Amino acid sequence: MSRALACLEQAFDQHLDVAARTRAAVAEPFQRLTGLATATLAAGGRLLLFGNGGSAADAQHIAAELVGRFRLERRALAAIALTTDTSLLTAVANDYGFANVFARQVEGLGRAGDLAIGLSTSGNSPNVIEGLRAARAGGLHAAAFAGGSGGGLAGLADPLLLVPSDDTPRIQEMHILLGHALCEAVELALAETR
Repeated sequence: MSRALACLEQAFDQHLDVAARTRAAVAEPFQRLTGLATATLAAGGRLLLFGNGGSAADAQHIAAELVGRFRLERRALAAIALTTDTSLLTAVANDYGFANVFARQVEGLGRAGDLAIGLSTSGNSPNVIEGLRAARAGGLHAAAFAGGSGGGLAGLADPLLLVPSDDTPRIQEMHILLGHALCEAVELALAETR
């Protein structure tokens, strides 16, 4: 077997193993997150999503599915990725430090009752932790996707969807899978209320 095929086979084997373990681990917090996101949007609130690197891309991806559409034709849903405004990100990082790039946006854009969702594979990203602290201080709900033990997000985010792995690529794969499932569940729930 070629090295390329061995890498492919290993990636699929690891993915399937982590996916099976994640499915069981997140069932209850996923249901709570779906209910919270649905209730927030139904009440006219917003979802604020943020993370770093691949998690920033996942935050943007999830927000895009909600504002655009996932599967159903429906009205746009209020979701904002706090990872996209480079002028704001660089100004806040320069003036207040990188740990505050999401907290300042949550403070400025969030309203009591909105839902902040942080994404961090380790659960230890300082700016994600500070963003969720700002959410809680402002009366927003604070939820997160993480991996392993949840790091600093454990006890701060509720619900916390924990991927039972310490392997960053596998955690990221599960985060986007969970994000897609969240988008679909929210779409279906909101369609049923109309």
